[in-house]
Amino acid sequence: METDKKILVVDDEETLCEVLRFNLEAAGYAVDVAYSAEEALTLDLSRYALILLDIMMGEISGVQMARILKNSKTTASIPIIFCTAKDTEEDMVSGLDLGADDYITKPYSVKNVLARVRSVLRRTKSAIPSNESRIDNLVCGGLVVDRNKKECRLDGRVIPMPRKEFEILAMLLEHRGQVFSREQIIARIWPEEVVVLDRVVDVNITRLRTKLGDYGKHIVTRSGYGYGFME
Repeated sequence: METDKKILVVDDEETLCEVLRFNLEAAGYAVDVAYSAEEALTLDLSRYALILLDIMMGEISGVQMARILKNSKTTASIPIIFCTAKDTEEDMVSGLDLGADDYITKPYSVKNVLARVRSVLRRTKSAIPSNESRIDNLVCGGLVVDRNKKECRLDGRVIPMPRKEFEILAMLLEHRGQVFSREQIIARIWPEEVVVLDRVVDVNITRLRTKLGDYGKHIVTRSGYGYGFME
């Protein structure tokens, strides 16, 4: 049973919410539902292990809610799976750019949703490095990446950062001087089960450079090879 894995389903289709709740609970998960982003945002979201989020809702869309979650230190690391009828490549890239962990298009099978949920939760658990092999505090001058607190600090100031951006920065900073291809970055930061476009890596790198100011210049592009953090 997975009762320690609490999932929130956010969708304005009440019938669909109940179908997902029933099947997720049957699979052993504890499940809450919210019929709008507004309702969801009144909850203590930090206690959820995963959020299944529709995009096309009322006044606050799923994209807007995801942005709110990723900009808050207490919820930035919570995995998000978008469940939506918007199925163009541009829609998918936009969702992944926000830091979503997966993207399921409607109509979908419950079996597929359960498989994606298991996969994301498994990856989230396995993404925690062992103390034997990782460096908890990565420092370059005034830039500090604190893996224990899940914080990036720049000259003492906390820089809000979604989980994927944080993980990319930590990887590049830990292996400074090494160049990683987009494929290597995708393999380390995103799961093999999820289709992630090279463009998603580029977007995350661009955002990192912007957030890091002068330190962003340390993240270099080696044309035809990839990205690295160079001092």
